[in-house]
Amino acid sequence: MKRIAILGSTGSIGTQTLEIVREQRDIEVVALAAGSNIELLEKQIREFHPALAAVWDTQAAGKLRENVKDLDVKISAGMEGLLEVAVHPDSKILVTAIVGMLGIRPTVAAIEAGKAIALANKETLVTAGHIIMPLAKKCGVPILPVDSEHSAIFQSLNGEHGNKIAKILLTASGGPFRGKKREELTDIRVEDALKHPNWSMGRKITIDSSTMVNKGLEVIEAKWLFEVEPDNIQVVVQPQSVIHSMVEFEDGAVIAQLGTPDMRLPIQYALYYPHRRPLSGDRLDFYALKNISFEEPDMTTFRGLALAYEAIARGGNIPTVYNAANERAVAKFLNREIKYLEIAEIIEDCMSCAGFMPEPSIEQILETEKNVYDYIESRW
Repeated sequence: MKRIAILGSTGSIGTQTLEIVREQRDIEVVALAAGSNIELLEKQIREFHPALAAVWDTQAAGKLRENVKDLDVKISAGMEGLLEVAVHPDSKILVTAIVGMLGIRPTVAAIEAGKAIALANKETLVTAGHIIMPLAKKCGVPILPVDSEHSAIFQSLNGEHGNKIAKILLTASGGPFRGKKREELTDIRVEDALKHPNWSMGRKITIDSSTMVNKGLEVIEAKWLFEVEPDNIQVVVQPQSVIHSMVEFEDGAVIAQLGTPDMRLPIQYALYYPHRRPLSGDRLDFYALKNISFEEPDMTTFRGLALAYEAIARGGNIPTVYNAANERAVAKFLNREIKYLEIAEIIEDCMSCAGFMPEPSIEQILETEKNVYDYIESRW
């Protein structure tokens, strides 16, 4: 029986993780954490019977505590609650599906407690990869990628121990605005940006996919996960979302992982690695598919991707600036406070104004985030 804890159980990755728990029937959920969606969290508690549940919002935690007083479950709140879930003594794997830099401290705590990390929280490596990866190595803890692209790379590297990577080919669908030019994106509405052609994801990540900032974050993640220099990470637009990413080796051979656009596959692979399990769902039909096409990304129109490479090149706390600026800008766009094209403009402005820290500690990473948030609020 596998025992897992989930940070972000009410979000897209968290709910799909619980779908796998339902289907496989040999995973015990010992702890759950969510932001403020206590209605869904209560349903999850009643179905999966965790010993512990945490809610970020303290007031919501109090309400949940009252709602589940008939159950044998402890309810915690805030960062203390997230940390408690992360290091729960009965769990072996922590699924980090929480959105934002809230995931950094719990991930560090889980690694130090010897938990395997099924990583779906981009911000952890984007902002603190220089801390997380050495710590995981020191503690002998595996970092198992849950993102479909990084899982594809991870799968493509299976059995290739010691063979040198020449290039990572990180695929992108191109999002709902693939092929459009900047002038065509002037009056984009929230509803337009949320219409992803292939994937079902949370609102924030769907917007990130439309701007290609999501791909920029994945480039930074790939650098840390696979120890590959950014110059050797090439983004390739693959509109059908059939090839989830590829690895080119020094002899010129390219190995790819293909599949339907179903996030349950990389989640399940991380939970059961190195073993594969049957999984319900559609299968690729190559007769129906007929062709797979490739395009070069337009980094002029989708400036967010180019800014990611700039952030990596500058290093230090600049990837944190990139991530924090995007996070706040996307929130403002979703709240209809700014226009679509202003997302990249805000990121670029914040990167140009930020003070530089070469090897930021976790405290300095969080300080950088706060400074970026304050700067954006003062300007927009």
